[in-house]
Amino acid sequence: MNLFASIRDLVTDSLTVLQSQGVLPAGLDFANVTVEPPRDATHGDMATNAAMVLAKPAQMKPRDIADALAAKLTDDPRIDLVEVAGPGFLNLRLANGVWQNVVKTALTDPTFGQSQLGQGKRVNVEYVSANPTGPLHVGHTRGAVFGDALASLLSYAGYGVTREYYINDGGAQVDVLARSVYLRYLEAHGQQVAFEDGTYPGDYLIDVGQALKDKVGDQFVDKGEQYWLAEIREFATEKMMDLIRSDLKSLGVEMDVFFSEKALYGTGRIEEALQALDDKGLIYQGVLEPPKGKTPEDWEPREQTLFKSTEHGDDVDRPVKKSDGNWTYFAPDIAYHYDKIDRGFDQLIDVFGADHGGYVKRMKAAVSALSDGKVSVDIKLCQLVKLYKDGQPFKMSKRAGTFVTLSDVVDLVGPDVTRFVMLTRKNDAPLDFDFSKVLEQSKDNPVFYVQYAHARVCSVLRKAVEADIASDDATLSEVDFSKLDHEAELAVARKIAEWPRLVEIAARNNEPHRIAFYLYELASEFHALWNRGNDVPSLRFVQEGDAATSQAKMALARATAIVISAGLGILGVEPVQEMR
Repeated sequence: MNLFASIRDLVTDSLTVLQSQGVLPAGLDFANVTVEPPRDATHGDMATNAAMVLAKPAQMKPRDIADALAAKLTDDPRIDLVEVAGPGFLNLRLANGVWQNVVKTALTDPTFGQSQLGQGKRVNVEYVSANPTGPLHVGHTRGAVFGDALASLLSYAGYGVTREYYINDGGAQVDVLARSVYLRYLEAHGQQVAFEDGTYPGDYLIDVGQALKDKVGDQFVDKGEQYWLAEIREFATEKMMDLIRSDLKSLGVEMDVFFSEKALYGTGRIEEALQALDDKGLIYQGVLEPPKGKTPEDWEPREQTLFKSTEHGDDVDRPVKKSDGNWTYFAPDIAYHYDKIDRGFDQLIDVFGADHGGYVKRMKAAVSALSDGKVSVDIKLCQLVKLYKDGQPFKMSKRAGTFVTLSDVVDLVGPDVTRFVMLTRKNDAPLDFDFSKVLEQSKDNPVFYVQYAHARVCSVLRKAVEADIASDDATLSEVDFSKLDHEAELAVARKIAEWPRLVEIAARNNEPHRIAFYLYELASEFHALWNRGNDVPSLRFVQEGDAATSQAKMALARATAIVISAGLGILGVEPVQEMR
């Protein structure tokens, strides 16, 4: 039940009645009419812009529309008061019974907050997709959490979601991995080795080198790479993907599909995708202008095979085949997205690192061209994570050799804290991760604050058992909700009522961080009510000698916990029963 959507329906129905009465002209479009929380909570519970957006097409003064609409809205028993503000904004105050009924709905409707916004549309969310050359680092952690939470959010909002990892195993970096593993393999045979020419020196390859020795013995010792490169490449990639899967699992991330870039080569899939573009007249032979910052003196123009991406919103056309006949990096990416389109997805979402900003327009152009504009692609960039401890830049021993790993972070603070904190900023904003602050027990730590609210509810329910007061959901759903009449109690109910609307907004914009922000706000309202009980005994959740009133207050607490649990579930965080 989306209360805001219900009141919007009331507003548009009232507008339709005004049309039938000749107060408003026929043929008005109500698409831009909104019902939202007011910017200032003192102005009311909800506000609508109906009079403002309809004034011009109706050729009427906004105030005249507002006055007529206000008179009509007050006929509904859910509306306590309608105030016309300024030139024609309408502020609505709802009857207490509306908010009390929200509490009952949260207790009785197992789908409360869920939405059919997606209508079963198939969405592919590709995230992490790190090169299989080592363990995941802290930057990958943010992308993994964001992508996983987004996938859960979309599923909660009625989409059919596929979580996908694109294994970048088709490029030269995997050859470098194979050579690095070969060095560790020689080392396992007692040889002294030196890591040069960009090879990977991380200790994580020591075990891989030993595993290779265990498998092949001395078969490759002192042999040229023509004898071992292909086999070690495959062996090393498999071992790295085992490590990556293990890292993801420690964070609570499990993929539906692992798609190999290598599977695109030699199978005709790249050629097929480019032929599809060629059939649309979008492939040609040409010479590009020098890149920005390059001058004709240090730029050698070469004829290349180009994709006419400018016809689909890109800044410049993009090469797909080099002058030497080899594919560019962009060509297999086009083929990969062509494969996604071919699998029948209605929407594609790519979660990239901050350094992939230059890829956004070209990838959108490719998907638009390949699907004739029928499949949308949203590319989300995750900005960098800076690590601190006690406010100072934090350095750790790096088993990876050059970076802090995902497993380092999870080992220090746990998966729940890691996941929640990674969602306390919008994905395209930098994130500071302070190992001390994320573990402190204070209001300034959103993880603790939200978990503490859930734990407090569990504590209340335990006290109910001790007091022999029935507090199961079935019993609580039948209490006298009119007893919840204090402003602090209604404030919690109002925040609970925002949950279904918030889910739809977050899903529509692909912004799971909104869930974390909302949970903090809900927890704040609940803690405020709890703390008021220290000064106002009638607000305490357990009222001695008054089981009926206690149960009404427990119903509010339990509804709060239900929403917190659902929100944490989307974020991939386990709600706690008690704080330690």
